[in-house]
Amino acid sequence: MKIEADRKYTKSHEWVLFDGDGAAIGLSDYAQNALGDLVFVNLPQEGDELAEGEVFADVESVKAVSDIYSPISGSVCAVNEALLDAPEAINQDPYGAWLVKAGGVSGGGDLMDAAAYEAYCAGLGG
Repeated sequence: MKIEADRKYTKSHEWVLFDGDGAAIGLSDYAQNALGDLVFVNLPQEGDELAEGEVFADVESVKAVSDIYSPISGSVCAVNEALLDAPEAINQDPYGAWLVKAGGVSGGGDLMDAAAYEAYCAGLGG
């Protein structure tokens, strides 16, 4: 399992990469591996508000549909529309295939750094 040191992680396996007062959000390698082959992604629209801990998107794999929770609060300023036609990009490159970028970011107090997330996943048997 790959974990990028420059990101923060949630217990529900989303990652966030901060850049000033903005952030990109995606799914961790652990998440994409647990979900299996992704066949559909449902993303919010630009201008939508994100609320920390609330569902903002979902992905469908050959196994099930899974909700994606926002690790931070903010406003969606970009959506990775390429994923709508190629959701498998998340399986191929989970840290390159961001879901949304947000501005005016706040919250994220419960996020784990890479070492803590690795320990958390190890405790799950991953």
